[in-house]
Formats: sequence, C-alpha cells, structure tokens
Amino acid sequence: MDFAFMNELIAFVISAHADSQTKDPVRRWDKRTPYSIHPVFCAMAFLHETLLPEDLRLRGVQALLCHDIREDTTAGLPPYLAPGVKELVQDMTFSSSADEFNEIWAKSDEVKLLKLYDKTSNLMDGTWMPDGKWNKYCELTNRLADTAEKNYGPLNIVKIARAIAQRR
Repeated sequence: MDFAFMNELIAFVISAHADSQTKDPVRRWDKRTPYSIHPVFCAMAFLHETLLPEDLRLRGVQALLCHDIREDTTAGLPPYLAPGVKELVQDMTFSSSADEFNEIWAKSDEVKLLKLYDKTSNLMDGTWMPDGKWNKYCELTNRLADTAEKNYGPLNIVKIARAIAQRR
C-alpha cells in the first residue's frame, strides 16, 4: 500500500470537509469535532481488516475516505483515485436516509461492506439520535453485519457493529 498516496488523500479529505463543506464543518451535536474524523475513522478501521484481500482494502480505503465528498462538500473527487473507486463512491451516495435504507440491498456486496463501516461510525457517536432513528440505524447495521460476515468472514467491524448496536 502506498502510504504517501494515502497521506495525500487524507489531507485532501480533511481539506475538503474543512474548506468546501456545504454543511457545518464540525459535528452538529458537539459543535467541535471536525466532520472529517468520520471518513478518516471509517477508512482506518477498514485498513485493520487483514482478512480482506489487498486489492479490496486499497479500493475500500479510498472509497471510505471519499464517501461523503459528493454529499457534504463542493469539492469533486480527486482524479488520482484507483480504478473503480469513483463508482464505489457513487454507489455509496444516496439522496436521503430513507432511500439508503431501501436501496442499499440492490448494491454490490462490496458497497454493503463499506456501508457497514459508515453506519458503525454513525452509531459510535449516535447518542444524539432519537430512539426511532437509533433503532433504524441499528437494524440496518445489524443486517449489513450479517451480510458482511456471510461474504467476508469474521471481520472486526462485524463484532464492533454488533456490540455498539446493543448498547442502548
């Protein structure tokens, strides 16, 4: 894995979320955590999955770093992404949560796996969520975890997602 490239992409993502954000560049519930922490966390957690093939990890880390660029910033995707990454980002982008909850099941197993990282991160700092929203996120996350385990084995994110989804 080319870590110089990874450093460049992380810097791009942090800058895009700080300088080109269409929303508040910090999390709305604590008013201090930079939003870019979310995609960086998702990507770094993905890199910990040594059970996954290297080519999937390379695509996945890039897609997770960039997955909110189109939704939350005016920045475009960087042109130097690996083949297939822009398509993954597009497939991870939905017009609303309701669309995402319904349409995710028609996406590839790879997109469902990446969304598991996204939703697990959302639940990690989801104490602000009303019970109804929390329950929907937990249901989606558990289904994504089941799919990931079936397709990719006993990943760390599956264990983390299930533990977090039980905490309330």
